[in-house]
Order: sequence, then structure tokens, then C-alpha cells
Amino acid sequence: MKRNAHLQFGLERRWLMLLMIGSSVLSLILLVLVTLGHGRSSATRNFSDEAQRKPTFSDNGDQLGFSKPPRLAYLISGTKGDGQRLKRVLQAVYHPWNYYLLHLDLEASSNERLELAKYVKFEPVLRKFDNVRVVGKANVVTYKGPTMIASTLHGIAVLLKQGKEWDWFINLSASDYPLMSQDDVLHVFSYLPRDLNFLEHTSNIGWKEFQRARPLIIDPGLYHSKKSGVFWAKEKRAVPFSFKLFTGSAWVVLTRSFLEFCVLGWDNLPRTLLMYYTNFLSSPEGYFHTVICNSKDYQNTTVNHDLHYIMWDNPPKQHPITLTLQHFGGMFESGSPFARKFARDDPVLDRIDKELLRRSNGRFTPGGWCMGSSILGRDPCSVYMYPDIIRPSVNSKRLEKLILKLLDPDKFRSKQCK
Repeated sequence: MKRNAHLQFGLERRWLMLLMIGSSVLSLILLVLVTLGHGRSSATRNFSDEAQRKPTFSDNGDQLGFSKPPRLAYLISGTKGDGQRLKRVLQAVYHPWNYYLLHLDLEASSNERLELAKYVKFEPVLRKFDNVRVVGKANVVTYKGPTMIASTLHGIAVLLKQGKEWDWFINLSASDYPLMSQDDVLHVFSYLPRDLNFLEHTSNIGWKEFQRARPLIIDPGLYHSKKSGVFWAKEKRAVPFSFKLFTGSAWVVLTRSFLEFCVLGWDNLPRTLLMYYTNFLSSPEGYFHTVICNSKDYQNTTVNHDLHYIMWDNPPKQHPITLTLQHFGGMFESGSPFARKFARDDPVLDRIDKELLRRSNGRFTPGGWCMGSSILGRDPCSVYMYPDIIRPSVNSKRLEKLILKLLDPDKFRSKQCK
């Protein structure tokens, strides 16, 4: 479509977006300034042609600094039978301003992986913005073993190499689902310093010392091409003295800077800990947490929350409670942008689509980049233009409230790497 035909309409939407930034956002900015001691934000938008370019994987980025909205880099992972679930999660979290890497592990069939790749290649919107990739050479992933953290680091390395100028990395699984649109997330994150790392963590490892830290395991996925259970060694090991162990949620929102530190490794700490966690049960629940909290450069950038709504049994089991319609109220009130875990095609996902995402089945979650009409059931994202137009909804207030709580000066520092 021609750009001139929608220029005035696009500018009007931008002014509407600016008018929506009220006193609550100002409060968030002031809180960040007081709490963190610096005020880098993206309150001033730049609408030059350079900022309006689509964020393709071959894009070299621009030099506008923090005047542009942040970009998020997603790794969405699944296993055998998860192809359609990954497609649904992608449609729900998609935004042309972000980057997405999809990974079906080696247990999934080649046909399933091929069908996912075909969808990415031939879907008109994804083809236009060229910001989604599918991992072709799949990895073996054992949930309890180090192959899961290896697969995550592989995905991060791909995103670092091919996706330019993104700010935060987010890992999701086929069992995850968003609770608000990407416009809402990008809107709130536009007012945050871009060195904050969100991950739930604690050094009080409790029972995990004897069930995870001291035992030694071997993951056959490191040398076999098929998934299997881990092997347990008879020997035990002592808790390390040269670094302090931390544990927490495997689901994280981490900065590009910190992940470059982990992958490029100008300090030996990330490599040392990666070798240690090779024999550690459920290493994704400790690797990033231990690296960041033992690094003086990054330990003060942590926010002790994974931005997920997760319910656990009491006492907690290996996996969280499967969320259903009865948990919808709690999900909504939490203010978290994501939740897990969900059963395949559970009715609660349809309710989230309808009431929180305003998304129809098989379509993308609409946002400011969607310029079409929804009258008579039409797809508003069938007409699109500027990928950097952010049109938040009232749902962004819930995330804003959560962030204000997490950055409360009386609690923020006291929960960092403790």
C-alpha cells in the first residue's frame, strides 16, 4: 500500500498515543529515577524514516539511542507435537518491531518443523517484516539436564548475531501465553532503563542443596541424538566456595548487554559456571541466576521477578499447576505480561484472546501497526504500515502497577541477589 495514503492517519494515531501518557507513567519515570539513580528512557519518540524501517534479521539498526521504542528478542521453544502451539504463541506475542526465534527440539518430526518453517515463510505479515526465524538444525533438549540451557544459549547466540539492536531477551515455551499485547509491554518498557534484568532468584537454596547441588548427573542428550532420562552418579560433591549458588525460575527477561557477557565471555565466570552446571539437575533454574549475582558488573541490575504468573502446589512439585478458567482472575490481577503453564487449547486461552488480547483465532494480536478495520469481523492486521507505532491499552496499567511495586525503593535493593 502507498505510504502517503495513510500518513495523516498514522500521525493522528501517534498523537493519540502521546496523549495517553498520563500521570501514572510520569510516576513510573520518577520512581525509576529515584530508585536507580539515572533516568534513561524513551519518552521522546523520533518518527524519522530511519526509525520506521522494518526490523529484519539483516537490519544493521540505527543510532537513535533511547529515542526509539525498545525491541524484544523472543526464543519460543517446544517439542514433539508442539508445532501448532508454537504458532499460536507466536501469533499472540507477535509485533513487527521485535525478533522471534522458534525452536522445535529434535524429538519433533522433520515434517512438523517443516510445516512451521513454511508458515513463517509464506505468511504475508511475517514475510513482509522478516523478523521471525525457525531453528533448522534442532537440538536435543532434556528438561532436567544441561541440554536445555545449551539450547537456550544457542538461541541467544543466533539472536545476537542475526537480530540487531534488540534490548531484552525473553524465553517462552509452547506452554506459555501472553496476558497483554506487545503494545502494552513495549509501552511500559519504553520508560525503563535498559539495563534491568528480570529473573526470580534467591541464594536460599534449601532442599535443592541436597537434591540438586550436591548430586552429580550426566545428561545422555549431550552425546545421544534421542531424549532420555539423566544418569545419577554415586558420588556427591561439596557446595562451591569460589562462587555463591543462586536458584529461581527458568523463565527470564534479560538484557542484551548481560547476555553478550554470557555468550562472548570476556570474563571467565560464565564459562566456569557453564561447566559447573553441566552436572547440575535442572540447570536453567540456576545458571543465569548464579552468573548475574556473582558478577559485580550486573548484580545490581536484577529485579527479583520473572514477569510470569505461575501457580505452585504446596509444597511445590516438579512442575507448576496447569492454569484453567478458574485462575483467570488471578492472572488478570497479577499484572504479569505472561503466564504458564497451559494445557493444549484450554478454554482459558480463548478467554485471554477475547478479553485481554482482542485477538481472533488464527490472527495476530492487533496493535498500533495494524491499520485496517475490524468491522464485520475483518482482520485489522491485514493492512499494516509503521512497525514503531505503539498503541497501549488499559491493560498496560496492570503491568505498570507491577513494575512500580517491584521498583519500590524500600524493597527493590533488598531483594537483589540475596
